[in-house]
Amino acid sequence: MLGLSQEKLGEKIGLTFQQVQKYERGANRIGASRLHELSQVLDVPVSFFYDETDPVRAPAIPSGLEEPPQAGFDSDPMRRRETLELIGAYYEIDEPAVRRRLFDLAKALAVRADKL
Repeated sequence: MLGLSQEKLGEKIGLTFQQVQKYERGANRIGASRLHELSQVLDVPVSFFYDETDPVRAPAIPSGLEEPPQAGFDSDPMRRRETLELIGAYYEIDEPAVRRRLFDLAKALAVRADKL
């Protein structure tokens, strides 16, 4: 997601990359304290890890537990090299105020592009 390998993420939270893999695959559950730690390392709110579906009121899954066909790798912009490089460069900016100005600029350019 942020250009971090499982190994580097594991180092930042005191785990082996195999343990990170188990979390990613869903083989191990993530406790609240670990989730909080991950949110700090990745600089995202804890809510980032949750979808907004209410599990009690969620519609039934018509195909049961069958997995949907996988979309092409390039169809997800978060998996593109360009995106990962951009995110990596963004987080290499040490000054928070400069990072924030770049973020605001990108948002402003995106809004402007929609109006053209």
